[in-house]
Amino acid sequence: MADVKNEILNLSAEINLHNYNYYVKSAPVISDFEFDQLLKKLEELESQYPEFAFENSPTKRVGGDITKKFQSIKHQYPMLSLSNTYSEEEIREWESRVHKLAESQEITYVCELKYDGVAIGIRYKDGQLVQAVTRGDGTKGEEVTANVKTIKTIPLSLVGNFHKEFEIRGEIFFSLANFQRLNDERESAGEELYANPRNTASGTLKLQDSKIVAERGLDCYLYGVYGEQLGFNHHSQAVNAVGDWGFKIPSSEKKMISTCTSIDEIMDFIHYWAAERKNLPFEIDGIVIKVDNYHLQDELGFTAKSPRWAIAYKFKAEQVSTRLNEVTYQVGRTGAITPVANLEPILLAGTTVKRASLHNQDQIEKLDLHIGDEVYVEKGGEIIPKIVGVDLSKRIQGLEAVKFIERCPECETTLVRREGEVQHYCPNEVGCATQIKGKIEHFISRKAMNIDGLGPETIDLLFSEKLIQNYADLYELSYSQFLNLERMAEKSAQNAIQSIENSLETPFERVLFALGIRHVGETVAKILAKHFKNIEAIQNATIDELINVNEIGEKIAISIQQFFLDESNVKNIERLKQIGMHFEIEEQEYASEKLAGHTFVISGVFEKLSRNELKDLIEKNGGKNTGSISAKTDYLVAGENMGPAKLAKAEELGVKIISENDFLTMIGL
Repeated sequence: MADVKNEILNLSAEINLHNYNYYVKSAPVISDFEFDQLLKKLEELESQYPEFAFENSPTKRVGGDITKKFQSIKHQYPMLSLSNTYSEEEIREWESRVHKLAESQEITYVCELKYDGVAIGIRYKDGQLVQAVTRGDGTKGEEVTANVKTIKTIPLSLVGNFHKEFEIRGEIFFSLANFQRLNDERESAGEELYANPRNTASGTLKLQDSKIVAERGLDCYLYGVYGEQLGFNHHSQAVNAVGDWGFKIPSSEKKMISTCTSIDEIMDFIHYWAAERKNLPFEIDGIVIKVDNYHLQDELGFTAKSPRWAIAYKFKAEQVSTRLNEVTYQVGRTGAITPVANLEPILLAGTTVKRASLHNQDQIEKLDLHIGDEVYVEKGGEIIPKIVGVDLSKRIQGLEAVKFIERCPECETTLVRREGEVQHYCPNEVGCATQIKGKIEHFISRKAMNIDGLGPETIDLLFSEKLIQNYADLYELSYSQFLNLERMAEKSAQNAIQSIENSLETPFERVLFALGIRHVGETVAKILAKHFKNIEAIQNATIDELINVNEIGEKIAISIQQFFLDESNVKNIERLKQIGMHFEIEEQEYASEKLAGHTFVISGVFEKLSRNELKDLIEKNGGKNTGSISAKTDYLVAGENMGPAKLAKAEELGVKIISENDFLTMIGL
């Protein structure tokens, strides 16, 4: 048995090293297939001998722990905030003050990026991650250990000559790519978009289900080490050392960290990143400058709120002022009303801005907007234009205050605002033209029924000609009705009819997504379909039965029940049943479960099998096929002449790339 335990320990150490090479160093030394085989072997050993599976096994990266309450933990070393400034002159004054307090000792500074994320303190003991705590109020924070363990750039077990016990501090954040992917998923589900990466990272760290945290793909840079008798004399020395222990640290080669000996060198670093920050794959909001020598840090000490030996220079968000010409209101397919500020066009951060979302009534009232106001506009998170204030000095007497509308701009129905929600909604789902057309456009979209040849313009024509009033009507359209539409050629009419007919083969989980139930996105639809098996079971489920399904909360459950209480929705489903649409999941007989839980993308030309044969083998062995690469993709099966864009996307997201032979070996052929 001792041999088994040693094998598990050695295998875990080997996998951790490969994980470090892949995610931190971006320099793998074995193939993805070889890595997967090592991990599979470890999983099998841990399953057979669970008594030897240790807490920080690399097999635990996928999450799955549920935390009902986050415990409050007192920091051993207080997590004080840095004093910060937007003024270069104040940076010069700080540097002069440090020189004076240090009595003209020779001083070296370290300049680092100020990551726009969530501060975290992580404790290690005997080389193992034992606890992770948020900043909180600086004295106490909340323990989020289970969630932090899912972040692949944070080591669970250390290597090298690490110290027996210490705490390391860093910043957890979303890469811009992962944040955009998350918002794309929410947009597809008809849900409100997250405002910025920082707040979303903070919220993600507090999710109760660590599996969801793992799927979102948080990242982390570590930048500070705390402990007794660590043996380091300088901050720069400590940062370099912990890089050898397995931590992801800022790269000096990429100028993300630099030692400076003068105020001019500090300013050069600030000016460089003021321009270059737009090229980073994540957000920063400034530069942190620290005295490098730990002994000098001790001499300089602290004020009541912050250390005297460090300061943060914060970049100003680019801000412009322009005139608010009008506020209009958009109706979403779920009936959500979004106010939009129509602005006098202005150049901001490289693009011309004409419109900015005002989000909801509360935001309008908070800003006290008047039509004709001169307003300040920034790009939230450097991406989304937003109004951040009003120049009251330029307000002309008699301007009309913006008042949120009471009726739907499309159908004149009185708006409602549900308890606990910030948005107003038009409840007229079956009579509001914008909602009707939006639901049909969602129904035919690629990830739903995938009906080609019916863009928004065609849907608008069909609706205005009173040929369709809902998505069920699409299946009663004739070739001649399409042909009679303006600018519709014979070939296009034939393609549209054929695509509608082909959509009847769409599997149940995508049909469920296509119905456009509020809060039921692509992922939730799959979960519901897999759990309940058919539409009748979902329709008849109680709130409690729905909530008991993994990842289905009260909001989603209520939305599902409200959907089926609407007689028109039930009638449309009955019509679709009659024409043969799939409203139950097709149970597949698998040749094996070797690929269970793994998602594949196939690209290129293959020597032994066709693409369809490969897809068939994936499904028969329990895997899933998708057409596009995302952070949820596990493997890219790469053939000859594959598109460079897919390859680049896979490399960017860290998707494992395997050959046709690798794949066949995986399933034992």
